[in-house]
Amino acid sequence: MTLPSDSYIPSSAPETDLSSPLTENSFVATAAGNDDPPPPIKGVRRLLGWIVPANLGIFLVWGAVPAILLPQQITVQFGEADKVANLAIVATIGAFLAMVAQPVAGQISDRTRTRFGRRAPWIVIGSLAGALSLVGLAFANTLVGVAIAWSLVQISYNFAQGPLSAVMPDRVPVSRRGTFAALSGIGLMVGAIGGQVIGSLFFNSIAAGYVTFAVISVVVLALFVIFNPDYPSTELPREPFSFPDFLRTFWVNPIKYPDFFWAFTGRLLLYTGYFAITGYQLFILTDYLKVESPQAVIPVVGLITLAGILIATVVSGPLSDKIGRRKPFVFGSSVAMGLAMLLPWISPTLEAWMIMSFIAGLGFGMFQAVDTALMSEVLPSAKSFAKDLGVVNIAATLPQTLAPAVAGAIVLAFGFAGLFPVGIVLSILGAFAVWPIKATR
Repeated sequence: MTLPSDSYIPSSAPETDLSSPLTENSFVATAAGNDDPPPPIKGVRRLLGWIVPANLGIFLVWGAVPAILLPQQITVQFGEADKVANLAIVATIGAFLAMVAQPVAGQISDRTRTRFGRRAPWIVIGSLAGALSLVGLAFANTLVGVAIAWSLVQISYNFAQGPLSAVMPDRVPVSRRGTFAALSGIGLMVGAIGGQVIGSLFFNSIAAGYVTFAVISVVVLALFVIFNPDYPSTELPREPFSFPDFLRTFWVNPIKYPDFFWAFTGRLLLYTGYFAITGYQLFILTDYLKVESPQAVIPVVGLITLAGILIATVVSGPLSDKIGRRKPFVFGSSVAMGLAMLLPWISPTLEAWMIMSFIAGLGFGMFQAVDTALMSEVLPSAKSFAKDLGVVNIAATLPQTLAPAVAGAIVLAFGFAGLFPVGIVLSILGAFAVWPIKATR
């Protein structure tokens, strides 16, 4: 899964000469992202309305499978004794491939030339391949088979998600991108949490759950493409692929741009601490908190977390704009998440876990709302906006690669209780990392 920290990555294509008129079929988004694309064929309002279900179709999968269905499948098929190590292996391989797949998908879709546009073919192909991979995962009966199937799920859906995220700079006017980003975020958050809620309904019917989410994703993404057709890309000039340029997508000089480095580091630390704990929620509930029916508890926990995220997001973003300060909110969110993890560590009860979920949701929502604005203020250069946002997204996706392996090693060595002090330390360090930033207050 690639959980985007920002809602889009603009096209990496060369900048268009804005002094010359743009035709509908020759538009390519510039790196600065300050040029208006031609209006969507079916209209902006239609596109704004459809981005929510489109994101839901993908993020329901990311919410349900790695948090509920995959851990339960591994437990049922391969036993209790090695479930932590087995999940760590499968999740780490899949997350690493997902981190690589999305930028590769972006590069390929940028260079796709069809009468259906650059993005639509890959959104459809990715969703179909992801659905088939989910069906394969449902019938995998060896650890190697599960790892291969889950890796294919990750790769396939990232080939749909990457091009979907490029719809904003391709087709949404600059004046409407704030609304588009907000709606995309709603689809992301509701999908991720809603996936856990719906996934828990299939706790004892794993195969049916996989098939259900496969069907939902294919139908929703196909309808998105049908009702929001893109302009043909056949007249766009073909661009050569440069492997060195692709590798540079992952790099910003930390000495030349220290503010960006500190903002990146803060996000990397906080996300790693957060995912190290939430990624093992099912096993924490069953083995650490001794919950007998986790499938009944997870929906409640998901709704509690979502409530915290939505409250903090609605309040923090506008308040940060009003007072003109970012760092105090980022610092406060990191501290809140770190302190929330103290509760189940000190008191290993379900009540403590629920309180932690709400407080951590408040912290995560505050972080998401304000840190995105902070990152936009420390980007090194408008000319490399797309590349730098690609590096920003690594701070969100890399922890999902590291967390399963790190958390699995900690649990095997110290038990589930060992996860909480690690999560606390990483969250607090993430808070202190933003203070050296000088470009914003």
